[in-house]
Amino acid sequence: MKYIKLTTAQALVRFLDNQYVSFDGHEEKFIEGVFTIFGHGNVLGIGQALEENPGDLKVHQGRNEQGMALAAVAFAKQKNRKKIYACTTSVGPGAANMVTAAGTATANNIPVLLLPGDTFATRQPDPVLQQVEQTYNLSVTTNDAFRAVTKYWDRVTRPEQLMSAMINAMRVLTDIGNTGAVCVAMPQDVQGEVFDFPESFLAKRVHVIDRRIGTPTEFKNAAELIKRKKKPVIICGGGVRYSEAGEELKKFAKDFNIPIGETQAGKSSIENDFELNMGGIGVTGNLAANTIAAKADLVIGIGTRFTDFTSGSKALFQNENVEFLTINASDFHAEKMDAVKIVGDAKVCLEELNKQLSKDGYKSAYSSEPERAKADWQSELSRLRGIKFTKTGFKAEVPDQIEESLNEIFELYGGALTQTEVLGVINDFLKKDYVVVGSSGSLPGDLQRVWETNEKYSYHMEYGYSCMGYEINGALGVKMADPSKEVYAMVGDGSYLMLHSELVTSIQENKKINVLLFDNCGFGCINNLQMGNGMGSFETEFRNRESKKLIPIDYAKAASGYGVKTYSVRTLEELRNALEDAKKQEISTLIDIKVLPKTMTNGYESWWHVGVAGVSEKDSIKKAFEEKEDGLKKARKY
Repeated sequence: MKYIKLTTAQALVRFLDNQYVSFDGHEEKFIEGVFTIFGHGNVLGIGQALEENPGDLKVHQGRNEQGMALAAVAFAKQKNRKKIYACTTSVGPGAANMVTAAGTATANNIPVLLLPGDTFATRQPDPVLQQVEQTYNLSVTTNDAFRAVTKYWDRVTRPEQLMSAMINAMRVLTDIGNTGAVCVAMPQDVQGEVFDFPESFLAKRVHVIDRRIGTPTEFKNAAELIKRKKKPVIICGGGVRYSEAGEELKKFAKDFNIPIGETQAGKSSIENDFELNMGGIGVTGNLAANTIAAKADLVIGIGTRFTDFTSGSKALFQNENVEFLTINASDFHAEKMDAVKIVGDAKVCLEELNKQLSKDGYKSAYSSEPERAKADWQSELSRLRGIKFTKTGFKAEVPDQIEESLNEIFELYGGALTQTEVLGVINDFLKKDYVVVGSSGSLPGDLQRVWETNEKYSYHMEYGYSCMGYEINGALGVKMADPSKEVYAMVGDGSYLMLHSELVTSIQENKKINVLLFDNCGFGCINNLQMGNGMGSFETEFRNRESKKLIPIDYAKAASGYGVKTYSVRTLEELRNALEDAKKQEISTLIDIKVLPKTMTNGYESWWHVGVAGVSEKDSIKKAFEEKEDGLKKARKY
């Protein structure tokens, strides 16, 4: 065996540069590059290795550790988990900032490699700058916080540990059934230590991502279950997208006449105009999908985790004879809802299940129900897009409106639009070669319901963690993954203020993104939640403490200071003109759209279980608690 003398950090960089994946016979580099914010805990170790010999790894300078890591998460998601970025930080605040991004990746089963610096393995200078000292355990550092939000965690305290640590890291990063964030903590002294590394460790390594197929018994049980059912419904989850199984799903649905509802992660895997695609399902779903789901006697979940938003907190499916079938690459997720399961890749499992059902000539008992449901929703969608604000007699979509707030915002900005009419105009404008990115607030619910697209993988929503601040930073990651597309970050003012750091990085890297900022002067989604459950408006509107007046913010003016091309919008004509001009720009753009609160979409035949106070002096909260208890009676217990 041959050896090469390198520092631990140099060996790490060479290892990362030589990792490949093979999927469906196509081989490509797995790690595109490294996002960095250098500090004393990584600049002279990993930083030195990247500066001296990065190989083919691209190195990007981030602005905020959470922001750059969210960009890495979005990059991997848009690449359907077949290519990733690594992220390196110093120990202390820099590392802690990435914890939220790690949770975002793990909740969504998206691979990202985090390489935070750490305190000294020798402990000689303890406490080093930024070190948190725990008197009960001196081995604990900031990086232990990653244990709760990663799929694999390790700390390299000796150079020779790097080999087993990184091989295990790659095992998890390429495991489609159990992937997520991976954290390998790197003490800063160990990064610079020298060791004779085997050349075999540094050689090209190809990780084969197989399309695993279920067992014969699983297919037999699944086919027998389906044949007993008359009104099945399919839930198209993220696993359909990552498996690239959209065409197989459409064929399966059409062959057996089974309607489909989409999750946030699954949306845009198949075309919106496919006749059996009912659209978004669940708490933020539309009337068509939820009407079908409520009566279904079989729910076929494909690549879905059955989150509370997808299942309506397990209350959406009201047929007393309903049963569940899952197709999932993860044993864990396949077991949910007490389902009959097929553990495997969505594409090949759909193909095999199709063969088995075709032998028996199975067809569902649906006649015109899916067609009628879809037509009814189209009529409702037209109504939503046509909603206009009037100063008197206006009834907002969300019934718990604050009429004075609507008028106040309208007067504050000299005009404002309803959220649904704005989305309609944007949707009509974007037809091809685009991606919309979102994550938090009211926009994900509106987009899952009203956004229509026939552009594959053009809908990029992070709704497993619903991480505020993902939108703009994620848009950068999407643009890096697919530079040919116009990328639009759909973001509320609350989330924009939370984190938009990589907007600056987009300018530095010449990666144009478009920010569509919906300003309704507050955390509108949570204001809806509190008011809809008996509370008043409490610390969710952006008001001055003394005057109680809303705080006007000129986001366009602020962003222009970064070098972004900006627009201020208060009318539909201004919006259309801004969209047209923004598309012509070569630098990142921001369209500051003033919208009215309570003008987003509201629930459609769905229920969401949230914690409501069981004791209160307010009759409105007592009523909300009773309604919650009534809803819980209709929900499955597990």
